[in-house]
Amino acid sequence: MPRALLSVSDKSGLVDLARALADRGWELVSTGGTARALRDAGLAVADVSEVTRFPEMLDGRVKTLHPAVHGGLLARRDLPEHMAAIGEHAIAPIDLVVVNLYPFRETVAKPGVSPEEAIENIDIGGPSMLRSAAKNFHSVYVVVDPADYPEVVAAIDAGGGAATQLRSRLAAKVYAHTAAYDAAIAAWFAEQAGDRFPERLALAFERAQPLRYGENPDQRAAFYVEARGRGLGALVQRGGKELSFNNLLDLEGALLATEPFADGEAGACCAIIKHTTPCGLAVGATAAEAYAKALACDPVSAFGSVIALTVPVDDAAADEISKLFVECVVAPGFSEGAVETLARKKNLRILEGSAAADPRALDYKRVRGGLLVQDRQPPAAIGDAWTVVSSRQPTAEELADLRFAWRAVRSVKSNAIVLTRGGMTVGIGAGQMSRVDASFMAAHKARQAGHALAGIVLGSDAFFPFRDGIDQAAEAGVRAIVQPGGSVRDAEVIEAANAHGMAMVFTGQRLFRH
Repeated sequence: MPRALLSVSDKSGLVDLARALADRGWELVSTGGTARALRDAGLAVADVSEVTRFPEMLDGRVKTLHPAVHGGLLARRDLPEHMAAIGEHAIAPIDLVVVNLYPFRETVAKPGVSPEEAIENIDIGGPSMLRSAAKNFHSVYVVVDPADYPEVVAAIDAGGGAATQLRSRLAAKVYAHTAAYDAAIAAWFAEQAGDRFPERLALAFERAQPLRYGENPDQRAAFYVEARGRGLGALVQRGGKELSFNNLLDLEGALLATEPFADGEAGACCAIIKHTTPCGLAVGATAAEAYAKALACDPVSAFGSVIALTVPVDDAAADEISKLFVECVVAPGFSEGAVETLARKKNLRILEGSAAADPRALDYKRVRGGLLVQDRQPPAAIGDAWTVVSSRQPTAEELADLRFAWRAVRSVKSNAIVLTRGGMTVGIGAGQMSRVDASFMAAHKARQAGHALAGIVLGSDAFFPFRDGIDQAAEAGVRAIVQPGGSVRDAEVIEAANAHGMAMVFTGQRLFRH
């Protein structure tokens, strides 16, 4: 009689699987709550202590760590000496193991959980059984995911090569599962020790979906998440074709751009993103107004963009957005009329929900042979640490625009310059090799879109190394500048601002985004 050992925290689908096995003549062995659930369903089940001939001990910490279990899992059926060895000790083979582990990650995610409770949710016997069974996958089915139960039953019925292939795939899944489990435990211990960058960094991501291709059609790609239901994985697609690799990159850029305005203090915010950087960013009283102002910054570049809003998209906003070719729109919600309007664009992806970033999360950048790891970019500090370094103080209107500019420049690729007025960007210079070129590009884009530049303000993500950038800004019509400061030539830069009658504020914070 084949034997199955079942010990699960997630009991979804358990009874159906166990009943299917029992109907096929399998003996069921189980532990604790799993055994109770099976008996409550009217199934005959043996306690694991009957197999080990040893009682559970240490409050359940030791129950399956026994040769009667691991010998039954690890014995190779094709080696007579293995079968003779377990026979000598009256150990029966175990042909199927179904285990999902103590909910460690879920436990430590709860607010206020104690270290003692976290440690008690570190599974020991479960991973040990999984690894033993997976090593002997030629003979043993090993299952960690309830979604695999139907396929396992079908393979048992079919037998042959298909069953062997399935056991191999399930074994690979097990080792990925236990690696992720151990990575979560290691991360928790590092967090408890206050070690932000531990000596060894173990990362675990789950595939959310395969992608048609990567940045280019000849690159294979997939989307992985740290945890389902968080970040971009929390968004619900309400219309349009499947997301692409580049869509997801641009969605991250769009949410980064609107993030500083998510509190709603400045009204609705709209970001229009091309190639992960804004080509328009604005606030307004309504979603439609914010979109119109953002679009006015650079309507040419907005073609084929990704759009993010911090407020629900209503019918009026959807009517305006639908006039432009757009790849994706992401917002906290959509009116039914908005969904209907936008869904007429078959290629437009409609994404709904909150994808707030975890402020404690690390930021990773892949380089050849390794990872660069850093803290996530902090919010743009507003006001408290600012210092007016120019002779002229900014006016109240200029100060409001400077605050907007400083939030806006945070999401623009460096070297980054934004020109703003009235809660909107009018020109953006992004990713230039020099700051003077970025200033020139921002002014050029503003003129190209038909904006009058007299009286605008400028935000720069890093200091001006020379006064030439200030001279060029003044020539374009800039009247006030916000920048980090910190250059060895700050005195020269301040002198230039004073010569042009500009107001200049130093923030003491750099906002590079490479």
